[in-house]
Amino acid sequence: GFFVQSGAANVVPPKICVNNKALGTVLNNADAGINIVVVNGKSGDVLKTDHFNMYSGEVEPLIEFLKNIEMGSVVLMAVFDEGSKKLNEEARTLISDLGSSVIHSLGYRDNWVFVGGKGTTGKSNFEKVNDDSKNKYENWPEMVEMEGCIPKYV
Repeated sequence: GFFVQSGAANVVPPKICVNNKALGTVLNNADAGINIVVVNGKSGDVLKTDHFNMYSGEVEPLIEFLKNIEMGSVVLMAVFDEGSKKLNEEARTLISDLGSSVIHSLGYRDNWVFVGGKGTTGKSNFEKVNDDSKNKYENWPEMVEMEGCIPKYV
């Protein structure tokens, strides 16, 4: 199964766990921006993890990463701190193609968690974005989290 939790403000790092193994916080690779774990859709093995700073970084490496995800992979994403500023139309469309329905409207400092798949046709059931009206920490939204069984994409 999986557990995905966004960060809280710029204080609590996000968490992505697959089959009870934490990826991200434990590997110290959780960073501001979009944290991504790619899992083999059949075996559930973790193929790669990375993070892309969408505040002060560039969007090209993220686009490259998304294009190179193999068909049939399950993709888990969690935002930490800020994940939208550098996203352009191409990046948003690539994430939308993984099954995201909110990526086109993801805004500044929104907390967002998502599990989708490369080669999927429908929209993912595993997606959550914070509700701005419930911002807890001055202008920061509260963390969002979700868990479930890893969807199989064959």
